[in-house]
Amino acid sequence: MMRYLQQAPLPPLPPVPPELPQVIVANGPPEWVPFVVVIAMVMGTIVLWPIFRALARRLEGKGGDNAALRAEISELHERVADVEQLQHRVLELENRLEFSERLLTQQREALLQRPEGGA
Repeated sequence: MMRYLQQAPLPPLPPVPPELPQVIVANGPPEWVPFVVVIAMVMGTIVLWPIFRALARRLEGKGGDNAALRAEISELHERVADVEQLQHRVLELENRLEFSERLLTQQREALLQRPEGGA
């Protein structure tokens, strides 16, 4: 009966944080830390500045050279018109070829149906 009345095990104690060396606590951080922070900020600005500028231009709607884009779009329109013309020409050629094949087939059938001895 004593087994059932035992207490649950206690959770482990949290770890004790390490103590900072007394030199840093008393004197503050080393002298080079502010320089490293300033250099990191400058490097971050150099790297991220073009990205932020491009993002701002895109948000404003000035994403690129509008004149170049318009010229490219007009060139693409011309190419599409040329492709449509070629498509019509190919369709016409297909129809002509089909007609020629039908005529040749009719001539061949007419020659095959004619009697060989007559005429």
